Amino acid sequence: MTRDARPFLRARTGTVLRLAGWSLLEFVQTFLGGFGVARALDHGFLAGRPLTGLLWLAVAAVAVLPAQLATRGVFGRLADLVEPLRDGLVRRAVSRALSGALAHPADTTSRSLSQVTHQSEIARDGWAGLVLTLRSFVFTVAGAVAGLLALEPRLLLIVLPPLVLGAALFLATLPPMAARQRDYLSADEAYAAHAGRTAADLRDLAAAGAADRTVAESRVLAADQVRAARSLARWSGVRVVALAVCGRFPPLLLLLGAPWLLRDGLTPGALVGALTYLTQALAPAVQALMTMLSTVGGRLLVVLDRFTDAPPPPAEDGRAQGDGHDRGAPPPADAPVAELHAVTFAYGPAAHPVLDRLSLRIAPGEHLAVVGPSGSGKSTLAAVIAGVEQPTGGSVRWHGRPVRAADATSVRVLLPQHAYVFTGSLRDNLRYLRPDADDRSLAATVDALGLDPLLSRLGSLDALLEPDRLSQGERQLVALGRAHLAAPPLIVLDEATSRLDPSAEARAERAFAALPGALVVVAHRLSSARRADRILVMDGVRTRCGTSAELLRSSALYRDLAGLWEPDDASL
Repeated sequence: MTRDARPFLRARTGTVLRLAGWSLLEFVQTFLGGFGVARALDHGFLAGRPLTGLLWLAVAAVAVLPAQLATRGVFGRLADLVEPLRDGLVRRAVSRALSGALAHPADTTSRSLSQVTHQSEIARDGWAGLVLTLRSFVFTVAGAVAGLLALEPRLLLIVLPPLVLGAALFLATLPPMAARQRDYLSADEAYAAHAGRTAADLRDLAAAGAADRTVAESRVLAADQVRAARSLARWSGVRVVALAVCGRFPPLLLLLGAPWLLRDGLTPGALVGALTYLTQALAPAVQALMTMLSTVGGRLLVVLDRFTDAPPPPAEDGRAQGDGHDRGAPPPADAPVAELHAVTFAYGPAAHPVLDRLSLRIAPGEHLAVVGPSGSGKSTLAAVIAGVEQPTGGSVRWHGRPVRAADATSVRVLLPQHAYVFTGSLRDNLRYLRPDADDRSLAATVDALGLDPLLSRLGSLDALLEPDRLSQGERQLVALGRAHLAAPPLIVLDEATSRLDPSAEARAERAFAALPGALVVVAHRLSSARRADRILVMDGVRTRCGTSAELLRSSALYRDLAGLWEPDDASL
């Protein structure tokens, strides 16, 4: 953190010097405050010259006016130190979050969201308060010490020891307080992440009967927060003692030593002036600084440490437990793109399985169609193949290796029936999964899927695309174009062509079949199934796989489905 702070401050040396220039007026105010009172007593009222005393008091009072002007100047320069810090922290958090998500999609957390919103504001406000308080402390203490030296140097022998003792006790609490602050922030982040996951997975938790376990986890995380808060409070009590030593002991010692000092030549005015410095300048300045450091300062150090520390390591070291393959090595040439081995899936412990010990291999370049009546588990199978749903039994492998969420974007694309299209240009929508695609690749996708009418209506690839102005079929075409342009090894279409007419659907499926990757289509037309290399018929947990000709002979359900499909599909 120190390594990052030095260049930040060095680049703003001019701003720091201007702040110091305005703060010199506070030095003058502090110095004249106690010195003027001492001179008003010794050379004015006690000497029988009340006019002189009033003039010295007037000097001390008038010194307040430039100090108020300094406050305006300081606040005018403060933004030049505070806002660049916040902007830099936000940029750092966003950059780290994006690079981390691209490198390890499975290891993303809510940490960066907390940094961009809550923690960056803590840093901004804490830095502003620390600059103001530290600046005021330095120049106020300098003015008070200069005034005490001008009045009587021996006064420092009484004033400084309790100040030094209290400051040492206070500084000793900084490391443990920072550790407790860090523990509290970590506990807060952990509880926030747990609450976010729970809110997103409520349906799955209820279906799986995991409510009791989730509540138990919540209690543990909440208890961690409580322990961290209590430990923080105990160290705050130690700081209260340090504040008392700094703020209360110096005036008390000065009063106790007053008889000795007066007998030894200290004037009454100097004694009152010293008390003025202690009660009106030193004690408030020390109290303000310690209060700031004990509250905002501790949080600021911890937050800045979390922004500047090394990014957390990925959850896995590149080798899955129990997997003998090196994640960095290319997949075996003969490995299927996707493989299901005795896969079982149910939506709850007591629920009937949707998939029951299903085994399936999908080879590179293969075109597989999945058919079956409504509710037979076609969409569930698509989600399991794509790694969106985890099987309750058996295993799913991609390229011969266990499925990892971190590999999802490089291995497969899953398109559901309801296409996602966002407001933006057609180019941005198509390049959503492949941002580096050039115009030649875009033109090939537009031509392959028949997006030319939509492109002509919009006018160009950079024209604004408004989802509400597109038909359901046009939305599906845009989503299909996005997947075609990405061309991953595995493309899963879960009725993603349901809003297209038969000819447009045939064109889209032929375009995908021409890609080198494997294609899995949840079909809703017989023509779609007939275009596939193999067809998987799902009838509850019973399945049968083969070509269309084989299934017409061996599967009564497939014959029934073929009879229900539109007769004009056979020509496509």
